[in-house]
Amino acid sequence: MATETIHLPTGISHERRAPSRPVDLVHLSHYTLGEHTLEREVLERFCTQSAMYLERLREAPSDQQWKDSAHSLKCSAQVIGAWRTAAAAAHAEALSRAAFSEARCARLRELESSVHEAKAYIRSLF
Repeated sequence: MATETIHLPTGISHERRAPSRPVDLVHLSHYTLGEHTLEREVLERFCTQSAMYLERLREAPSDQQWKDSAHSLKCSAQVIGAWRTAAAAAHAEALSRAAFSEARCARLRELESSVHEAKAYIRSLF
């Protein structure tokens, strides 16, 4: 597996293995201590919560509510190892006030795409 350098909006960069799947099942297994029932529960919760967070992003009336929803989606994605979704959410969360209205639609499309990819992969597991 190739490595990639991940550049987070905070300016922090680090190298890690490039994700070949939408969900890092090895990461998830470490997080759940290998308990398959818990893994399934966490994945199902991500599917439910990600839809809720995307809807909150679509309807966010303020910058702060947008940032809060993006942050919540980022954390949820990190738990299951959905690195593309986590990175997209981090970029959405980091939008500055000046760039907010211009970039909001593009970030939302990026998030919707990565969440759809992760959810489709999760459904294929069960």
